[in-house]
Amino acid sequence: MAQKKCAVPFAGTAEQEQKLMAVIEEHRDDPGALMPVLQKAQDIYGYLPIEVQEMISQKMGIPMEKVYGVSTFYSQFSLNPKGKYKISVCLGTACYVKGSGVVFDKLQSILGIGGGEITSDGKFSLDDCRCIGACGLAPVMTVNDDVYGKLTGNEQELRDILAKYE
Repeated sequence: MAQKKCAVPFAGTAEQEQKLMAVIEEHRDDPGALMPVLQKAQDIYGYLPIEVQEMISQKMGIPMEKVYGVSTFYSQFSLNPKGKYKISVCLGTACYVKGSGVVFDKLQSILGIGGGEITSDGKFSLDDCRCIGACGLAPVMTVNDDVYGKLTGNEQELRDILAKYE
């Protein structure tokens, strides 16, 4: 499966690359080092773009298929950058039954992005999650650390929430 092109172009710095190379060098002779290297790379860049995966593959001598496979298998890794404001809509059972699917769909429409994507200005990213433990407030979404519950999925309600972050 081909990786979806990110709306925001990769903009790694020389300093970030230097940090990544130091991490790779530190783990070069450890055969089980791919996970810790990917974790450190995500700490450095904030996500794991294909360009970073290719650097890891080349410098560690690990096939790109394996690097990509690990990057996409574990939910802790993100292949797309996150926005300044990270929106997450709970699609767990309680929230979904109360309409979080509608909330998620409406946010995709308002923001013009799909799940796992970021707006072209880098301001908002949109993801779904499975339970944040606020079932009594279902349906729920978060924007960074702010929790919004008992959402109706009304477009104006969602626009008003987003406007707080403009």
